[in-house]
Amino acid sequence: MTEQRQSATLTVRNATLADVPEILALQDRAYPNLPPDLPGMIRGQIQAFPEGQFLVEYEGDVVGWCATFIISEALAMSPHTWAEITGNGYAARHDEDGEWLYGMEVAVDPTRRRLRIGQRLYNARKQLCQAWGLKGVVFGGRLPGYRRRRKAYPTPEEYLAAIEAREVKDSVSNFQMRMGFEPVGVLKNYYPEDTDSLGHASLMVWRNPKFVEMPSAGRRPDPQTVRVAAVQFMARAVESAREFERNVEYFVDVCSDYRADFCVFPEMFTVALLSLEKRRLSPQESIAALSRHTPRFLEFMSQLAVRYNINIVGGSHPTETDDGEIQNVAYVFLRDGSVHAQEKIHPTPNERFWWNIKGGDFVHAIPTDCGPIGVLICYDSEFPELARRLADEGARILFVPYATDNRTGHLRVRYCAQARAIENQFYVVTAGNVGNLPDVENMDVNYAQSAILTPCDFPFARDGIAAETSENVETIAVADLRLDDLAEARRSGTVRNLRDRRFDLYRIVWNDGPGAGRN
Repeated sequence: MTEQRQSATLTVRNATLADVPEILALQDRAYPNLPPDLPGMIRGQIQAFPEGQFLVEYEGDVVGWCATFIISEALAMSPHTWAEITGNGYAARHDEDGEWLYGMEVAVDPTRRRLRIGQRLYNARKQLCQAWGLKGVVFGGRLPGYRRRRKAYPTPEEYLAAIEAREVKDSVSNFQMRMGFEPVGVLKNYYPEDTDSLGHASLMVWRNPKFVEMPSAGRRPDPQTVRVAAVQFMARAVESAREFERNVEYFVDVCSDYRADFCVFPEMFTVALLSLEKRRLSPQESIAALSRHTPRFLEFMSQLAVRYNINIVGGSHPTETDDGEIQNVAYVFLRDGSVHAQEKIHPTPNERFWWNIKGGDFVHAIPTDCGPIGVLICYDSEFPELARRLADEGARILFVPYATDNRTGHLRVRYCAQARAIENQFYVVTAGNVGNLPDVENMDVNYAQSAILTPCDFPFARDGIAAETSENVETIAVADLRLDDLAEARRSGTVRNLRDRRFDLYRIVWNDGPGAGRN
């Protein structure tokens, strides 16, 4: 009998969000002495430019990875650092009107060196460059042999010249030159954490031989329109959980009839369920009692999203953690049946004192069929670094469910939400509670005027308000949000807040890791 053997399979494909854990594990293997990327950085890269993120799989294992984005020639060819050019690792400066493909990272499994993985990744970059009609590929290449040879070559320019003259061998630079890349200069202090290169890099360029100069008018126009509906929900006593669910389903039905892509409920809108309690509870007893409704709430809302074919931002609901603490959690129920959770990061002083609410530990963009979105619960919208991280991860719509008891508190949320829309050049949707629950401690009265907010520039509403409700009545606000208007504003608006950030002066470093750039 003839022995049959199945050959090993090796594939190159675009990365997805599901690949993030394996990409991070690969980085650890490839660069054990360099700081790892944050998960949010990888998600930001994929969501900013999915076509530019490549994986190599061998027999089902991720053995290669590279990240790219498009950038203008002026930025690519001028002196820069890795943090400046990549937007601190999120590919936040991706510009589809740019002329060059920028390589921000390459990682190859050190145990799989003979599979030509690096060659495949560099070829994928070249093919992408040609498919998009760009001038070429450019990146900052490591100089890992420079530290050992610094005495002989005191400056990185001298060391790079010695490589080009073949006086010395540098494993990374020699490979890149064999792949057709030409060193055109030195990027000083490009990536300080790369001690083998003493922080420096060579500016490597591959010029597309098929490039033809054409007027730039946006290479991938995206006329996608997303319809959103913000529910200004009335707090009222109910006789049963089913009565509360009928009230909620009514608004989901209305939003679905309007063909909305998103239906947004307010923060803590489930407090009406406390009217089912037989006695008046203390604030901490109330939150504990409300958290017991979590399993039924999650199942019910997920079924609504699927049945009405609509994505639901389920306001927020107190949820007990595995260690017995209570967190205020926004659940996002997508129409494909998946459920995502976003914890409130900053409980207010009242929430901490009366309800013993604990703050969460993460904020991430959520992938949806309308693109990545972000959720910040009420007080979190008053902390600009959270919204900026969501923007860097690709969010173009930020949802802010909120609950305030007077006009002063409402305006804090409203003004900060408008600021977040301007500084991040994305849409912000707020949804608040109205009405009252006399027997519920610390949630007895409500004040709201829900709104759908835009950046303040010519493509948008004159006052930056796409839609808003009347104050303190139960109703909805509906608006169509054009994502291509956001892209145009970020690219060529009167102001360009995201693009014009001074990455050379400041950056936010999150506690889950500093990030890295490797080529």
